[in-house]
Amino acid sequence: MDHITGADRNQLQFVSLEQMVSEDSWARVIDLFVDILPMKKLGFKNPGTGKEGRPSYNPSMLLKLYLYGYKHAIRSSRKLAHCCTINVELWWLLHGLKPSFRAIAYFRKENAQAFKATFRMFVLMLKELELIQGETIAIDSFKIFAQNNLKNNFNQKKIDRHIEYIDSKVEEYEAQLNESDAEERNVLLKKKIAEKLSSRKKYKQLAEKLKQSGEKQISLIDPDARNLLSSKNISGVGYNIQAAADAKYKLLVHNHIGESTDKREPARTALSVQSLLGLTHLKTLSDAGYTTGDQLYMCKQAGIVTYSSPMPSTSPYVDCYLLSRFIYHKEGNYYICPSGEKMITHAGWSHRPNYRSRVYKTKACIDCSLREKCTKNKIGRVIERSEYQDIIDENNGRVILNHDYYKLRQQIIEHPFGVLKRQWGFTYTLMKGRVNVLSEVNIMMIVYNLRRCLSILGIEGLRNRLKGLMEPFSKISCVFCSLIIMLCPFVTKERKKKFILEYANYYTL
Repeated sequence: MDHITGADRNQLQFVSLEQMVSEDSWARVIDLFVDILPMKKLGFKNPGTGKEGRPSYNPSMLLKLYLYGYKHAIRSSRKLAHCCTINVELWWLLHGLKPSFRAIAYFRKENAQAFKATFRMFVLMLKELELIQGETIAIDSFKIFAQNNLKNNFNQKKIDRHIEYIDSKVEEYEAQLNESDAEERNVLLKKKIAEKLSSRKKYKQLAEKLKQSGEKQISLIDPDARNLLSSKNISGVGYNIQAAADAKYKLLVHNHIGESTDKREPARTALSVQSLLGLTHLKTLSDAGYTTGDQLYMCKQAGIVTYSSPMPSTSPYVDCYLLSRFIYHKEGNYYICPSGEKMITHAGWSHRPNYRSRVYKTKACIDCSLREKCTKNKIGRVIERSEYQDIIDENNGRVILNHDYYKLRQQIIEHPFGVLKRQWGFTYTLMKGRVNVLSEVNIMMIVYNLRRCLSILGIEGLRNRLKGLMEPFSKISCVFCSLIIMLCPFVTKERKKKFILEYANYYTL
């Protein structure tokens, strides 16, 4: 039987790298995109060479390598270094350079601020290209695992449990020691007791460290990582990545690492997007985890209209009337309970960590026939009303009246998450520390936006748009960079002052 035969391996061939890379290659898109970026102004470090030693790599080359690798789910510096020796497209993209894994790793580690600035600049470029509208922004979060497992994450309860177990084992060994007459066994028991006491001392030191930190938990390998609970009740140590996407083409416009829950994140995210895109008004879509009164209030004050899913109505006990059964009358500042009684407030404001509230109750609860269905509290049913409840009700009313509009949230934000996590495997981070983890997030989101533009415009359309940016971009890049650097939270005041002095002449043009 005949088979297709290949070329002779010893045959000499004259082939250029240009011929080996197709015209619609992802490598060509990256090459064109990175070439229009002002690498120095964005803050990419390019150490100058001294009198001796090997010259450093151009930062643009290493940035191209990362954008290429992350698109193909290759994030390890060692794997990227290996690909530089076997991947034909990388031969073309890097002009045949083969950087070591150390050079690749240090570039990612030392340029966290520059990656952030690059992402923000790219968002501004997309707005200039009218690919980002800025009218409707969907906000959500996704979780990624850190380089820290559950065994190396502790809270006070877990520490106490370990100490209690050690104490019980020490008591057990001491009892055995008192009953034993065998010398060899006694030596072994004393050794075990010493080991347990040494472990107990470490847990005590860890408890003291946790107390001094003021945090509820502590991670030993990556101090910034936290134990998070996913939507499927899967517990793991990682980071809660907050993201925002524009409704027009599902392009990502913002990211930051949030706290363990989403309650304190909506205002920070919405205000950051508003500031970056230069908007006076916008609408945000978010799920119930973001429905927090003071956060909705801050958004309203800034001209941001929120559509955050209402929190489900609750009751203090099982099989009791839900809060939604109690009707509030704003004019008289009272509630009407299911039995028709008026619930009023006499006390002033009670201060909570992030808001004030008032308590409403009625003496009619004592002899009420519906008491068993309403509450098990000895003093009767008590309702606590936040000072931001009117803002929450206003938001809830908008969602209910515009249900079809709110349903766009999932369509907008879940698409990017599906690509990042499912297609490209971004379910864990290779870095440690918030700043370094954010480097990976920014690289991923730059790649996603660039790949998304390729789907929207096509290879020729994207190439023409990028080429069209090259000339005018060189003139306005300083303005963009100044905006990015001024807004970037990681840039120190000293560096901002230095930037202003260095480019003051450019601002006057």
